[in-house]
Amino acid sequence: MPADPAADAWFELWDLHVEVVAPAGARLYCGAVAGDSFEVHGEMLHFPPGQGFSLYSLAALLPLLPAKQRVTDPCDWMSTDAEVACPDPNCPSRFRITRTARRRFRHADSTATPLPKAPA
Repeated sequence: MPADPAADAWFELWDLHVEVVAPAGARLYCGAVAGDSFEVHGEMLHFPPGQGFSLYSLAALLPLLPAKQRVTDPCDWMSTDAEVACPDPNCPSRFRITRTARRRFRHADSTATPLPKAPA
């Protein structure tokens, strides 16, 4: 038996692709261009080289991204709803969050806090 069975404990998160979508020809006030995007892998955001992203738009998205990464019940709205409105009420853009792949993480690599001991 391993010295610490919790050392092999793991969990899964979804990788995410976040893309700006907008009506054709619409004027966007958030500085985005339709098709701008970024990826979320674990806790890391990955932006394409040379592409910016509005701080205000990112601030509106950040609370939703960790929830969207979690495995959810198929009937949960987090499993089905994919678009978030731009925080500027005058901007017609939306941000489409797509789950792309599940990635495994080891608990011991993610935190210094040990898992609770199983009751004897």
